[in-house]
Amino acid sequence: MAHYLTVGALLFSIAVAGIIINRKNVIVLLMAIELMLLAVNVNFVAFSRFLGDVNGQIFVFFILTVAAAEAAIGLAILVTLFRNRRTINVAEIDTLKG
Repeated sequence: MAHYLTVGALLFSIAVAGIIINRKNVIVLLMAIELMLLAVNVNFVAFSRFLGDVNGQIFVFFILTVAAAEAAIGLAILVTLFRNRRTINVAEIDTLKG
């Protein structure tokens, strides 16, 4: 179990570092968020297996569904934004405040 939790913590740390280090590219930010969700899923599956309960694994399916929908909607917004602004820079997206 310790190995799975170590992998989950390592993945989560890489995702947090990706968000902190790269604040300009929206695609990298979306990938870091997806990596965070996958790290949480690894922990859910590890605890579910350790405790002998299926609820953690069922919860993982819901998280994966939400992550897939978030990725699809996020990429659709990015494509539309790129067509209108010709950039996906976070600093220039910030100018959309109304």
